[in-house]
Amino acid sequence: MSRKIYRYFSLIILLVISLMTAFSVSARGIYQTDDAFLAETFNEQKPTSHVVWLKGDVRTSVADILGHRYAGLRIRYWQQDERKAWILEEIGKERPITFGIITANGKVEKVTVLAFRESRGGEIRYPAFTQQFNNAQLAKKKLDRNIDGISGATLSVRAMTAVVTLALYLDIFTS
Repeated sequence: MSRKIYRYFSLIILLVISLMTAFSVSARGIYQTDDAFLAETFNEQKPTSHVVWLKGDVRTSVADILGHRYAGLRIRYWQQDERKAWILEEIGKERPITFGIITANGKVEKVTVLAFRESRGGEIRYPAFTQQFNNAQLAKKKLDRNIDGISGATLSVRAMTAVVTLALYLDIFTS
């Protein structure tokens, strides 16, 4: 009898470990390459890139928006007419999340998660969440609206909110 119980508990433990492993890596992935995002944004005609150099007041404003210093010296973007595409990374909990943000005339057109490397919080990539950012604008270096969070994805939501705010700030700065 004890052998059956041992075998039963062993199977349950193995099943629980398998499920935990499956769910912990399910959010990770590259959902769209940078080139594919730019091709989709600009109808297969990728414009030349431009650069915002981070120095002086711009560097200070970027640090205020992100809550930390930006690691690079410049931020690259692509522009066609008034439409701009930004590919930005921000740390979620421990790893960078790559976002594609499309802005035009100081408003967000679309936010896309291009690559997600965290074990949790991948729900931010779904349109049901990202649509909250559509038509968002800046009001005193903050978004003009509250963004609903996702249970278990708090740091990923904060990362997305920060990069969208940064993209809007840079959109206005480069106009």
